[in-house]
Amino acid sequence: MLWAQETLPTIKIHRINGSIRLDGILDDSEWAHAEMVSNFRMCYPTDTACSIWQSEVSMVFDQEKIYIGIRCFERREDYVSNSMKRDYEDDETDHIDIVFDPFRDGLNGFVFSVSPYNVQREGTINEGSNLSLVWDNRWSSRVKSYEDHWDAEIAIPFKSLRYKPSVTAQNVWKVNFVRTKIRAFEKNSWSPVPSIYEPLSLAFAGELIWIDPPPALASNISIIPYVTGTFIADHIRTEDAMLQRVEKSLKPNAGVDAKIAITPGLNLDLTLNPDFSQVEADQQLANVSRFELFYPETRQFFIENQDLFGRFGFPISRPFFSRRLGIAYDPVHERSARIPIFAGARLSGKLTNNLRIGAMNMQISEKSWDSTNVLPASNISVVCLQHKIFSRSAISAIFVDKENFSSSKVPTLPIGSAAYNRIAGLEYNLFSKDNKWEGEAYYHRSFSPLHKAQGSSLAGFINYDVRRYSVRAGLFSVDSFYTAESGFVPRTGYIGLVSGADYHYWLTHSKKIRQLKIGVALEHALNQSWQLLDYLITPNVEIEFNEQSHFNIGVYNESTYLYESFDPTGGLINNGESELPVGRYTTHGLHAEAATGSIHDLQGSLEVNYGGYYRGRQFNVDGNISYRIKPIGSVSINYNFYHITQDHPYPSADFFLIGPRLDLAFRRDLFLTAFLQYNTQINNFNINTRIQWRFAPVSDLYLVYTNNSYAQSLLPGTRFLTQKDQALVLKAVYWLNL
Repeated sequence: MLWAQETLPTIKIHRINGSIRLDGILDDSEWAHAEMVSNFRMCYPTDTACSIWQSEVSMVFDQEKIYIGIRCFERREDYVSNSMKRDYEDDETDHIDIVFDPFRDGLNGFVFSVSPYNVQREGTINEGSNLSLVWDNRWSSRVKSYEDHWDAEIAIPFKSLRYKPSVTAQNVWKVNFVRTKIRAFEKNSWSPVPSIYEPLSLAFAGELIWIDPPPALASNISIIPYVTGTFIADHIRTEDAMLQRVEKSLKPNAGVDAKIAITPGLNLDLTLNPDFSQVEADQQLANVSRFELFYPETRQFFIENQDLFGRFGFPISRPFFSRRLGIAYDPVHERSARIPIFAGARLSGKLTNNLRIGAMNMQISEKSWDSTNVLPASNISVVCLQHKIFSRSAISAIFVDKENFSSSKVPTLPIGSAAYNRIAGLEYNLFSKDNKWEGEAYYHRSFSPLHKAQGSSLAGFINYDVRRYSVRAGLFSVDSFYTAESGFVPRTGYIGLVSGADYHYWLTHSKKIRQLKIGVALEHALNQSWQLLDYLITPNVEIEFNEQSHFNIGVYNESTYLYESFDPTGGLINNGESELPVGRYTTHGLHAEAATGSIHDLQGSLEVNYGGYYRGRQFNVDGNISYRIKPIGSVSINYNFYHITQDHPYPSADFFLIGPRLDLAFRRDLFLTAFLQYNTQINNFNINTRIQWRFAPVSDLYLVYTNNSYAQSLLPGTRFLTQKDQALVLKAVYWLNL
């Protein structure tokens, strides 16, 4: 195959004495003396051909910035852009990615992308191929469009990167350039990537050779102050939702963040009285399980090197979960709410080419919900180390300490709470050089004054992935005493076994079908005496088409042992009905899913589950429909419907979750996001509207309106749109480089 090569492709970069005028026109004399690379190879839908629409890339640098000159061949009438809004997803917009791995560890890197309309995005890569687009930083680009191609000039300040300058040792980075064309969907890359892996995978990046060494930077300090004004109207109600009073308040606020580069590879983040009011509300999910749902972190302060803090453990047992900081359950309003963070510090990055460090300390303020419900203040510290071994693997350690404090309002800690909760753990992550092997093993231990909070979690997992097939197997244990107050552990007291296999049949000569995949996944849960609790077996068949659409169908056989009574409707139990009793429930059913590719303006997905459900049946429809309004934005609607029927006296219910959403970019610096969430399971109708004006690099003015009301007339004092609360926030953030 074309990507099977013994040596990595290289591109040379040298220092320029002149200057680059950033206008999107590649006529500066410096470009004529820079090495130009092309010969991009396809990595989707096949990896056995060169791209018809080629790209050309050159790179130079001066004391302050890296400059990238790009020419992408493509007809102007073929451009596809979902929106002029920043940080688009991979399959939404034509673009080219510049991927940097300055420390050459094959695990952590940076991505800068630009579209034919000069729409930008930037992100970080962790664990070799996981892309996060929440990270934000300063850089510039200009694009010039022609009939058969578009040119781009990009300037990335060295201050926006993390690297170790050295005259001798640090003269080679890993780099790749990945091109995405939406029409007749195609991905191609300069350094070839096998089509079974992510095109942004750092395992296959080429080499950036510095003819002259990158500069050692002087001071790199950014001060990011903010000011807000918030109007809140809170409708205080009785238990049957009758209105008692409306509490209105107008609250000004201010705070500051700082980013200080200790070295070009190590960064210190400081925050005083942080405010995250501009962060979009979570997309609500229907929950018919017995356990808490996981929501991703989107707050900027916690993003850089987020994997170093938040990827320890398995998804079912994370010793540290940053969303626990500054967010807690409000027992009065029965929903999640923000908790004031007084101050915090966060040190993260590379000490050497092979050693990463992370240290965080956050002081969480006390919160009074009402006269009887008070959340005590706490201090949370996290320290973690990661040392690379072999080509791309790592050994890591973590320590988490949460200290809870009493006060005049909280003279004694709540029942079940302790003065402290601590976690210590070790972990090994395997990533083979050729990306075929991936694995993980860890052991975590919790410490507390309470004997019932002293436990352990451990696991091991291995996955082998090649062109024709993949196999995986894992074992994990979370004992009943393991407690991680600053982590995410939705279930304790069990042993889990996971396994599965997939066979890929590639239709290389088909013009429509890319591959046929046949697979099976197995999950088993046992108690700590190794007696069976639950199992789930899901064989399936999937067809993937060349233009990204796919269809999947399978069956499931599931058995669940309830160790306590349970309401499977998630709170919609009526008078005369009772929760399911303790015991075993075995069911089976059908699962089907289909999704269109992104080459069409009208897109959608549909997932259907039908079959047995505890002591009855369920019918669930979940999906999305969206329409691209080129090039200014999109309108979409998420939908979820559950129809649960069970034998009397056990609860049955129908509930909906419908979420229309509007994303518009009036210009490259002015954006509108508006979405509604009509959720009958929790009887809530939510409106969230955000206007963002980027008036300077990484500096924004936000106007945010939120409104929560009742979705249904279930209580005497309610009807559709009966008010719960509303808020209007004006926030200004300015990024100042010193």
